[in-house]
Amino acid sequence: MSDISVALRQREREAGGPGKNDMQEGSVLSHDALRVLLSDLYGAGASTTAALIEWGMVDLIQNPEVVQKVRDELTTVLGEKPPIEESIIARLPYLQAVVKEILSSADGGALVPRKAEADIKSSEAWDDADKFMPERFIGGETRSYIGQDFGVIPFGLGRRICPGMPLVQKLIPLILGTLLHRFEWTLPAKAKVTGIDMTERCGVVLSPVNPLQAIPKEI
Repeated sequence: MSDISVALRQREREAGGPGKNDMQEGSVLSHDALRVLLSDLYGAGASTTAALIEWGMVDLIQNPEVVQKVRDELTTVLGEKPPIEESIIARLPYLQAVVKEILSSADGGALVPRKAEADIKSSEAWDDADKFMPERFIGGETRSYIGQDFGVIPFGLGRRICPGMPLVQKLIPLILGTLLHRFEWTLPAKAKVTGIDMTERCGVVLSPVNPLQAIPKEI
């Protein structure tokens, strides 16, 4: 993908077409530098999104009452089987609250990995900080997670705020909503006894040492 993007941009420049007035206009970056930059963007977006979905499913499988509320909302808005589309996300406030709760409780890991949850799950910032409770994002005082509230800054803030934030706001509800709307999820027999292993591995993103294993059953 990065090679294709670079090749297309190079072709446009050589053809002398009109400028796009974007960050690359007037750039002296080489082909290799552009390829590395685009590879970083794709790689960072894929790994963080995958980790967020995995931790989200960990939270949801351990909170079946939340899953049922999401399904009830989806059934009310969509009916039984229609696919979830971006245009209806605004009509799914509880699903949006679930995503915000996942984002607010997801450990950052990359910069301050050790005991990072002590900061992001502080009782000074949140009521019932240790509980997975999407309701905290519904009604009352709405808390922003786009860099305006120091109690929840999953995307960072200021000039270095994550450029993937708009994508996550649409993509994660679509993925999680579809997984819950179309499938029932159960744990393997061993995990039902021992529980989900929450041990973390610190890397580019914070991910479970043992990947989540869950059994889907189509609804």
